[in-house]
Amino acid sequence: EVQLVESGGGLVQAGGSLRLSCVVSGVSLDDHPIGWFRQAPGKEREGVSCINYSDGSTYYEDSVKGRFTISSDNAKNTVYLQMNSLKPDDTAVYYCASPIACSSYYIGYDEAYRWGKGTLVTVSS
Repeated sequence: EVQLVESGGGLVQAGGSLRLSCVVSGVSLDDHPIGWFRQAPGKEREGVSCINYSDGSTYYEDSVKGRFTISSDNAKNTVYLQMNSLKPDDTAVYYCASPIACSSYYIGYDEAYRWGKGTLVTVSS
């Protein structure tokens, strides 16, 4: 059974940084892409970033390019999302999901993905 557990969320001022972690069990990051998604209040869940270790590709949604960095420690089956220069618009619950469709130009979305419970990121202005 695939299980994902996110952590690292919190309250931060605009311009600050946070690092989210997602520990995955039941699937190997060597073979399966993993992604970060977020859902802001009143909005639909959207893909933020993903990493496909098998071909080295990463994807970033336009609004986070240059500010967020995704990485993985496959030995720990953990993926990270380093978030810098945070903005109030980044406020959302952040989820990880795997396996997903991921390439350098695309992040898939399917409600049937295996999801973690999420971690809340709040950016104050």
